Amino acid sequence: MWKLGFAIVLGVLAVSAPSESQPSKDVDNIERELAALAWQKGPTEGNLGGLATVKVEDRQAFLDGPNTRRFLELNGNPPRDNHYTLVGPEMAWFAVFSFKDTGYVKDDEKLDPDALLKALRDGDGPGNEERKRLGMTPLYTDGWHVPPHYDPTTKQLEWGVRLRNHDGRPLINYTVRLLGRRGVMQATLVSDPQRLEHDTGEFKTALTGYNFVAGERYSEFRRGDRVAEYGLAALVLGGAAVVATKTGFLKAFGKLIVLGVVGLGSAVAAFFRRFSRREPSPRVG
Repeated sequence: MWKLGFAIVLGVLAVSAPSESQPSKDVDNIERELAALAWQKGPTEGNLGGLATVKVEDRQAFLDGPNTRRFLELNGNPPRDNHYTLVGPEMAWFAVFSFKDTGYVKDDEKLDPDALLKALRDGDGPGNEERKRLGMTPLYTDGWHVPPHYDPTTKQLEWGVRLRNHDGRPLINYTVRLLGRRGVMQATLVSDPQRLEHDTGEFKTALTGYNFVAGERYSEFRRGDRVAEYGLAALVLGGAAVVATKTGFLKAFGKLIVLGVVGLGSAVAAFFRRFSRREPSPRVG
């Protein structure tokens, strides 16, 4: 039986820190809602919108689109359709997948990590204005945890950004882009920074079980397919940064960045803290 764990409480958080005075009623409600989600326990196969699949191994779990939408809401994120969640053993980490219909992204661009980091920092101001509008706390870019790099064999672009929230707490977003024929699958890992190296290893192993379905693979590009207007660097900057320069880079860029961050809500964090002191652990399924 797959257990609901708690380690993500220290993961990639973009909202207010949990409060000791969090009402127990709220925590109890979140506990019930988390347990009520339609967890698909491994071993099984997760369907990512009919475009791709990912193997869900033993002790892992998967949430489909509607359940991920609620999972994100419980974690303090704007509700998003067509997102999917892969959860690691004992819920020590989770990754959120979503597909962007960008067209075929050419992968012949050389990446400049220093220039990309400057662009990310320049986006903090407008990005935090948008976060404020959504009732979310500020988030600031500190540097690379893993500089952006691309593997032409696996067609995977990956990077990790060191962030901090309004009270200086360190945060990390680790992101992988998987290139396909018609667009890009984004996978963002949420993990305890102290466990990140270990969890990143597990996550990368999990991605070996990821595949685009037949007809959607990068190698299946055909003449006449739509080609994206931007390359690898723009994917690091939020997905459409280069195109956004035509109508005002910073305004569009900031909005893209704020919506790309995966956060954990204070009520959920309080639940996981309380859960970590419980015996026996509750079970899902």
